[in-house]
Amino acid sequence: MSAVEFALVSEKDDDIRLDRWFQRHYPNLKHGMLERLIKNKNIKLNKTKTTAGTHVHTGDEIRIPPLDTPKRDETPMRLSKKDIQMMQNLVIYKDNEMIILNKPAGLAVQGGSKTTHHIDGLLDALRFEKDEKPHLVHRLDKETSGVLVLARSANIAAKLTNAFKTRDVHKVYWAIVAGKPQLLSGKIDAPLTKTQDKVIVDFDHGDKAVSVYEVIDSAGKSASWLALSPLTGRTHQLRVHLTEVLKTPILGDNKYGNANLKDMGKGLHLHARAIDIQNPKTGKRIQVMAELPPHMKETFHLLGFDEKEQKRPFEFLKKE
Repeated sequence: MSAVEFALVSEKDDDIRLDRWFQRHYPNLKHGMLERLIKNKNIKLNKTKTTAGTHVHTGDEIRIPPLDTPKRDETPMRLSKKDIQMMQNLVIYKDNEMIILNKPAGLAVQGGSKTTHHIDGLLDALRFEKDEKPHLVHRLDKETSGVLVLARSANIAAKLTNAFKTRDVHKVYWAIVAGKPQLLSGKIDAPLTKTQDKVIVDFDHGDKAVSVYEVIDSAGKSASWLALSPLTGRTHQLRVHLTEVLKTPILGDNKYGNANLKDMGKGLHLHARAIDIQNPKTGKRIQVMAELPPHMKETFHLLGFDEKEQKRPFEFLKKE
């Protein structure tokens, strides 16, 4: 157990809540314990009593009592040249505050009990000229490809995370589905509930989930190319809405619908095609598009779809 320490808030942590500061620097410290330490005045801000929700600013002094939980190790991970090159090749946009990747299908965003190779574990490859490694601010399913936004500082991460929560970020997905929706465009308002192994539509007890869609092209009634946007951020939202509500499951989705067409490319045909997001520091809105993954390009070719025909991916959202 260490002795009492005094930490100065750095510029990268400026204007975040005190509990978020501890979450970043002492990720294993449980929130309940943090609250007790603050209540008992073991943790102080600038030598005075504070609260978990108080915002800290550059140069503030935080009193940290002896803790059983270790401080986060900020030492860069040692990555192979292959991993570094792979990660840097995924970058499709970079400025001083954000990095945007085109995540490949099959690469998980975060680790798990059986997942050791993932974006989160490779972020040290994207420090570039910064001392701080980037931060995840949202997620994509492992088998979903496309735009993934990273923040280049903890302060920017907090602002971007809030932007995703408040719908100030517009995301457009492309999917190839089995069949053709009866209506060529529309809104899906169907609440969702997590069960033990998947997500289902649940109008009685589910959480609000809203998606909008438009059919861009179709190959008769056998398959369609859809543009989609989730207006809420529920787990597997688009996959469940397409399968259970529109009755047009996404090709290659073995969890929901298990739809496959003869001679079509394997893999989930869901791609985060584009994002419209504001730079929290400059206020400039940025639109970035991610190229289709190989398996979807192959299916586009086989079905006669031309991705170049859809040059304005956000156009259909104006109808909403």
